Amino acid sequence: MKNLLVTGYRAHELNIYDDKHPGIPFIKQAIRARLIGLAEAGLEWVITPGQYGVDLWACEVVLELRELYPGLRVSILAAYEHPEANWKEEKQTYYRELTQRVDYYGVVSQQPYQGTWQLAARDDLLLRKSDGILLFYDEERGEASPRFIKQRAWRKHEREGYGYYLITAEEVQALADEAQYESYVE
Repeated sequence: MKNLLVTGYRAHELNIYDDKHPGIPFIKQAIRARLIGLAEAGLEWVITPGQYGVDLWACEVVLELRELYPGLRVSILAAYEHPEANWKEEKQTYYRELTQRVDYYGVVSQQPYQGTWQLAARDDLLLRKSDGILLFYDEERGEASPRFIKQRAWRKHEREGYGYYLITAEEVQALADEAQYESYVE
């Protein structure tokens, strides 16, 4: 696998409203663990839609992993121009700084948001440009925005053998529990 799509929940879908939330390091740890194995097997590009949440945390993880895997690259392919325009100022700053650090930043539709067709066009491109998906999604949490890409990726997996890797909330919780246990034992 050379190109991996990484996506999942938006921050607000996880009840995360600022970058100091204690759950973010565990989500990033789960992403990191999966990416290390794939990087060792030849992964070259991580592609994200660049939404605020799992997508951008994955970009941060890849940027950190480049110390160990200098050939690993990361890109953001946003659905439309200035997706951060309506975000709070600190989130806009974070997004703009991160887009300057990734290896490639592009937009599928060269205009501001006009409709869900832009999101569908972005997802089409992401699925075409990737060999598999790493998705943070947990059906037990209820339906959320990643369900659309999940359904399409699963169909592609069944038809074409598209790689399909899932991170669940249970997996992230286990990492948090382990860290809490270790801090208690020490």
